Amino acid sequence: MRRIAAFLLAFPFLASVAAWAGDPVFAIEFENGEIRPAEIVVPANSRFKLELRNVGTSPIEFESLELRKEKVIGPGVTTFIVFNRLSPGEYSFFDDFHPDTPPARLVVVEGKTE
Repeated sequence: MRRIAAFLLAFPFLASVAAWAGDPVFAIEFENGEIRPAEIVVPANSRFKLELRNVGTSPIEFESLELRKEKVIGPGVTTFIVFNRLSPGEYSFFDDFHPDTPPARLVVVEGKTE
């Protein structure tokens, strides 16, 4: 009985992990005030994962006012944000801990992206 209860409690988590497995992944690197690439193209109206890698020696803060997302990332850390169905358009994001860095853009387009 305990095994069944444990499975039922874990099932929502396992289902969400399985759903992420098929999502496209797009990577962005932050390094001491630089964001690479400065523009990333992602598909509209579909779920995707944005992988954030801080390869620098200082912490960064991914922030997008338009997307209402922010995340502090320590040096050497890789993390991610999952987006559900963004509308076509351009969304800027920046490193709030390096204010001199120009913002980068997430370009959301209809159709397939590469």
